[in-house]
Amino acid sequence: MLTLWHLFLAFFIPGILGYGGGPASIPLVEHEVVNTYHWMNVDEFSRVLALGNSLPGPIATKMAGYIGFVNGGLLGGVAALFATVAPSMLLMIVLLKILYKFKDSPKVKRLTLLIRPTIAVLLGLMTYDFLHDSVTKSGWTQSIILVLVGYILLERIKIHPAFVIVAALCYGALLM
Repeated sequence: MLTLWHLFLAFFIPGILGYGGGPASIPLVEHEVVNTYHWMNVDEFSRVLALGNSLPGPIATKMAGYIGFVNGGLLGGVAALFATVAPSMLLMIVLLKILYKFKDSPKVKRLTLLIRPTIAVLLGLMTYDFLHDSVTKSGWTQSIILVLVGYILLERIKIHPAFVIVAALCYGALLM
């Protein structure tokens, strides 16, 4: 029962604090899953994140369902999934009227702009952790190859990220 409560908290707190959508809450989920409850290490979390990114739909719910199921069975998956959805659902119900009333306010627009750098820092720190873990376990050469090829495929050739992730998985399975 305590595990279900911890699963709920691990996904509810990032859901409440993760302003800006799923990507904004991922570093918070990583902190809870890796550092607070030690259900996974950074490498395992990065694999779940990569797999979740390659599948259709919101990433936070996919990660919650998977991590909850692995750590608490079916009820754990349901608890983590509900905890991921509940904050948005509650905030939407309570605050929608207020936000709609002030949607054109310059203060609200400025608030949204000021939160973006914080989200960028959180995502940057998570990227650094993933890169550090990759270099530690795979070496500089493999990491640089994957970063450069991934960048070219995503930004220059404009291939869908799901295909790039699948290609990186195949590269890792065959050559590493």
